[in-house]
Amino acid sequence: MAKTNPFTFTQQVRSEVSKVTWPTRRETAITTVMVFVMVLVASIFFLAADQLMGWGIGLLLGVNG
Repeated sequence: MAKTNPFTFTQQVRSEVSKVTWPTRRETAITTVMVFVMVLVASIFFLAADQLMGWGIGLLLGVNG
């Protein structure tokens, strides 16, 4: 692999960064809200699954509570 001098490297980085399609503020906000909603849904699912499995195991082992 050939070495690139720092000036050429900087030019290449700027060239590549200019090709990036950056999300708008609105797209970022919508995506952030979607992530929080999915985290909430997943946490509720895993809470319910944990409670159900705990109840089932308690029944199998004859543990009251």
